[in-house]
Amino acid sequence: MALLDRFRAFLDASPTSFHAANVAAGLLEAAGYTALDEGGAPEALPAGSKRYVLRSGSIVAFRVGANNPATAGFRLTAAHTDSPNLRIKPRPHLRDQGYIRLGVEPYGGVMLATWADRDLGLAGRVLVRDGAGQKAILVDLRRPLCRIPTLAIHMNRGVNDEGLKFNAQKELPALLALSDPGASGATAEPLRALLAEAAGVPESNLLTWDLALYDLTPAVISGLNAEFLHSARLDNLASCHAGLEALIAAGDADLPATTAVLALFDHEEIGSTSERGAQSAWLEHLLERIVRDGAGDNAGGLSRALTHSWLVSADMAHAVHPAFADKHDGEHMPRLNAGPVVKQHSAQRYGTEAEGAALFMRLCEAADVPFQWFVNRSDLACGSTVGPLVAARLAVRTVDVGNPMLSMHSIREMCGTADHAWMVAAMRAFLSGVG
Repeated sequence: MALLDRFRAFLDASPTSFHAANVAAGLLEAAGYTALDEGGAPEALPAGSKRYVLRSGSIVAFRVGANNPATAGFRLTAAHTDSPNLRIKPRPHLRDQGYIRLGVEPYGGVMLATWADRDLGLAGRVLVRDGAGQKAILVDLRRPLCRIPTLAIHMNRGVNDEGLKFNAQKELPALLALSDPGASGATAEPLRALLAEAAGVPESNLLTWDLALYDLTPAVISGLNAEFLHSARLDNLASCHAGLEALIAAGDADLPATTAVLALFDHEEIGSTSERGAQSAWLEHLLERIVRDGAGDNAGGLSRALTHSWLVSADMAHAVHPAFADKHDGEHMPRLNAGPVVKQHSAQRYGTEAEGAALFMRLCEAADVPFQWFVNRSDLACGSTVGPLVAARLAVRTVDVGNPMLSMHSIREMCGTADHAWMVAAMRAFLSGVG
């Protein structure tokens, strides 16, 4: 498959962070990576070892370099697997006016209006009984199942002037079915029956879930000259896929001195404060293990390794909008299909300083990749990403980058078709030890 075809397949197969991490694990295994048991006994990690650790919606993969990390350091790339969405509550069934609706809770900075009048599927993980314990099973109800209908303009005459607004508690619950308690086979909790069937377990074995609604429209290439790609969850599955492609492609080259690491974190959209988020100790513990179990001189351990290390944090960037160019700083206006973007902010909302920017510029030069700059307008609040969090946790030099996109945090986003290959090339140069 060509790169854009693989990219679209990854997007379509990853309706939730759990699916994205699982798909990533499958791609890594096909490239010769094997799972590392976090709770297992220490095992040797000699040069060339290709391993990964999967933890729910997060995954870290690494290829041990020719030299011990204590002396050669790490080349770290980080992104996040989660996207803004609508999560299903634990007791979701709402019955009113003859309908059954599912109660939802916004996850992250959802642009709520874009979720209206869409054909919505449901995906995530369910927890089921497993003997005396429990296990998680991924489910994907990939069919038109739910909808959040809008009120007719006849009853909401000001909608075009005032904008489409939803009260998250009262108006966002998604229609699932008509409520007819007397119908044959009717159940008090129809979603539970549906999920149990999807998981292949008796309904009595279903415990609870982490589920999200998602748009069923597949990723498509569009535009007069096929210059655009439209999809859900480009922020930030695009960076995840670029990192995976780069790590796998870097394995085709001679083994560099440095150890290449790809960390794809869950929960960035809600602050990263979880056991597998960017603010946790999870990545730090894995890096300690790589240093400890690698061959060679380990004296000084992780702190020594990190002084020789770099982090490229990749998250999508704001392309200039043709109708809202004034929302950008005039000298920092990224455009679609003009290359990856170096993101900088004086208050460290992005982890870039001149040293990291210079490294990424040299990587782009080596890979024949154009690059752009983004600096937020000085009178607007700036977003952030995992870069500053990982940089602070590990005390590692960092640069924040991303490909330009439009409609960020909409249910359907868009980017340029040329930029993805350029980001892969720059990341591949980084993970191969260039620069």
